[in-house]
Amino acid sequence: MQDICFGSSIIEVWIKENGEEKKIVFTGDLGNNDIPLLDSPTMIESADYLVMESTYGGRLHMRNDDKAEMFLNIVAETLDKGGNVVIPSFAVGRTQEILYELNKLKEERDDKDFIEKYEKLMRAPVFVDSPLAISATEIFRQNMNLFEEEVREEIQKGDNPLEFPGLRFTQTAEESRALNESTTPSIIISASGMCEVGRIKHHLKHNLWNPNSTILFVGYQAPGTLGAKIVNGEKKVKIFGEEIAVNARIEYIEGYSGHADQEWLLNFVYSFITKPKHIFLVHGEPEGQKILKDKIIETTNIPVTIPDYGDNYKLDDKISIESKLDIADKNKYLRLEVLDRLSTLKEELEDMSIMIKEDIVDEDKKDEEISAINDKIKELEQQIVKIIS
Repeated sequence: MQDICFGSSIIEVWIKENGEEKKIVFTGDLGNNDIPLLDSPTMIESADYLVMESTYGGRLHMRNDDKAEMFLNIVAETLDKGGNVVIPSFAVGRTQEILYELNKLKEERDDKDFIEKYEKLMRAPVFVDSPLAISATEIFRQNMNLFEEEVREEIQKGDNPLEFPGLRFTQTAEESRALNESTTPSIIISASGMCEVGRIKHHLKHNLWNPNSTILFVGYQAPGTLGAKIVNGEKKVKIFGEEIAVNARIEYIEGYSGHADQEWLLNFVYSFITKPKHIFLVHGEPEGQKILKDKIIETTNIPVTIPDYGDNYKLDDKISIESKLDIADKNKYLRLEVLDRLSTLKEELEDMSIMIKEDIVDEDKKDEEISAINDKIKELEQQIVKIIS
């Protein structure tokens, strides 16, 4: 039950049993209500039981005005130092929202300092380096009639929120690699948002070590991911098997997350005309879930349960637990985890192969450096042999 997820869908289920009908509502990732490019979450009028996500149950997002100014300051300071701003971002939603904020900034303030920073930002190349993000941005462009009224009015004036000077899209792997060879300070928006796979890992490899660059996180970082390790202050991380020092400036603007924060999670509960008899909180960190549980009980008196993975409940007046998943059952999911890790490893090995081939043909590479690469490959071969033998 802890891992239940439907993307951003909300599912309503009606169950009839012994002549009685019960309604259960399951939420996927509830979205923010203040994202102009996306519709607000649909509010549900009634439910007997609610199973709700709680990703940001213990936190409040930064408001739009604050995050826009913080974004501008971070970018301007990094560009002044001659570094790159690398933004790990999910392909759908976050990338488009950042592009919108970049375009919108010019209307926020008119003082000299702000204008100088904004003009500096607008002179810098802004690269969207993710094929999926590029496709998603095009879908946004084709469906602008679904934006909020404020955004549609700007479009009618000729101010397209997804177009501005300096914005460029990189489709091919060759174009992506070329970004790391450029000496022009740039803003690079690339997937994946948690830095586990994709082109973002190449940009991190080329920028994490550089104290002049900034890695700017704008979304949730799940525990154990490369993104979470960087955000949490690790001094060295491994990328493509190579240990990289984290010397770059690390920033996190939480307000760009697509998930609802504590305020909007509570508002979703409050919006029910016929309130649920019981709420189950899933898909969240234990500390945040506990905070949200206490808030819900304090403000609504609705009973709340935080189930453990695999718990089964009987939905009656007392909400009794029928069974718990034992350790033996949990272990069967290890097979799926191994397959998932193998898939990720395959992508990383392919990326590593491309990079090593480039290093080998690089005439500036010294023999000692090539020899070190060779030793690392031998070490990797030995590790693989140990796993399969």
